Amino acid sequence: MKSLFDAPAHMEIVARIDALTASSQGLWGAMSVGQMLHHCQFPLEVALGNLDHLAIPGPFMKFLLKGFKKRLYDDRPWKRNMPTAKGFRVTTAREFVAEKARLLLLVNEVHRAGKKQDWGPHPVFGKFTRQQWGQMQYKHLDHHLRQFGV
Repeated sequence: MKSLFDAPAHMEIVARIDALTASSQGLWGAMSVGQMLHHCQFPLEVALGNLDHLAIPGPFMKFLLKGFKKRLYDDRPWKRNMPTAKGFRVTTAREFVAEKARLLLLVNEVHRAGKKQDWGPHPVFGKFTRQQWGQMQYKHLDHHLRQFGV
């Protein structure tokens, strides 16, 4: 599995984001390209430790999420139209140029942060290794960039 911490995967993601335009249309789902760009910022902010207001799941939900945790960073692509976590939903219109610039800034920041070895726990899923953090970030971005055909 590719990792956002690796230079080739990082450059690939940046090039794919650069290929998006304000008129890019999703192949599935309801988000506009601006909304998708904003949505993709949330997991990067979590990785950087800047977003910790996610609802902590109860015992039953933790049990369900435990089975999903490995899917966050394995080689299998995510299915289209998967439900979005409540805290990551974007329903208001977003300005394409600003969202694209902010996403690129965060992608670069997470890539640079990839040098550190000790990553704190995810506020919902708990402990991940450095490798898993990088793979998870790549996989989420890849999913949404495929959604918009880049």
